[in-house]
Amino acid sequence: MIFVGGAPLCTDDSSSSSSQGHDILTDLMKHPVLASASSSFNEVAERKFSVSKDCNSSISRRNRCVYIFQREYATVDPAFVDVVGTDEATTCVGLFIRNQKSGMTSVAHLDSPDVVDIGLAQMLAFVVNQSSDAMLDVHLIGGFDDASPKHVNGITKGHEELEGYSFPLCKKIVDSLAKSNMKFQIHTLHVLGHNTRRDSEGNAYPIFTGFLMETATGSIVPANFDATTRCPDEVVRRIRVTASFEDPHWDGRLLETYDTHTDQFVIAPCTWSMRKLRIALMLQNLSDQEILLTCSTSPSAEAPDFVDSQRRQWDYLIQHPDWSETFPFNQPRIFRRTEDKSWVRHQAKFSSPSYAYAD
Repeated sequence: MIFVGGAPLCTDDSSSSSSQGHDILTDLMKHPVLASASSSFNEVAERKFSVSKDCNSSISRRNRCVYIFQREYATVDPAFVDVVGTDEATTCVGLFIRNQKSGMTSVAHLDSPDVVDIGLAQMLAFVVNQSSDAMLDVHLIGGFDDASPKHVNGITKGHEELEGYSFPLCKKIVDSLAKSNMKFQIHTLHVLGHNTRRDSEGNAYPIFTGFLMETATGSIVPANFDATTRCPDEVVRRIRVTASFEDPHWDGRLLETYDTHTDQFVIAPCTWSMRKLRIALMLQNLSDQEILLTCSTSPSAEAPDFVDSQRRQWDYLIQHPDWSETFPFNQPRIFRRTEDKSWVRHQAKFSSPSYAYAD
């Protein structure tokens, strides 16, 4: 069930399942409370997150941070974590869910409608504390209008013919929230037209691609993370995003990355075939522009380091084509927080596998 401004959002139960999500999203995008919140969000200065000693960032290593990549999620306890966030979201959507009473917060970087239903269940597992009565604060940010320059109230006209990537994802998210028995108070809906700027030729770009939440207060701001804060285990975690498509264990699921109770990154294993090596060898020979056109859903909106991130993944796969080198005995890669709030890998002694996969 969805609430806005303290009141439940009325939905038409007689609508077909295919049109209901569209109608809900349209109503939410036009809602004056959310439209005003989105306008205000545009005025918030983007905060930069870095642990570099030379960086004049507004947030630094003094904060206990959890960063998530595409298709990952993390549920954090404010007793252990100060800030949680993600970036690099163009056609993806960042979903923040926070329990008003406990402060427990779950964040996901959603990239496909296919992971929404199971992913939402994964996110809620520790947030609701087995109580369906808790009011859950929700923020959705990202997913710019990549479909067409003709739009009204943040919704592109003619989405039936030209949906792009962002619209189906946003539609699925709000539809799943509306159908849930949980109570979701939506505070921010900075997606589609609300998160879109256009150049003089009408080309669309996202206003913000990154965001973070301060767990103690639940406040959310646009944010940019640099290479020093997209950690730990950046390259392996990036590889899991594409590798998960051919690993049946992760079908429809968000990638497990962080252990809520121990404040450790527990990066669950993911398998990949030798096909990944062949693809990596082929893609490494492409030009930067060809890589953008081949590997991105929004080539003109990607950050300057997008191509470099792709090439580093392919370098790793060329050097480690067998997934079991990365995840011996199907065991996760574990990273513990140090006293200076950085991360160090814990080298466990392997015995029996904790994750079972078919060969």
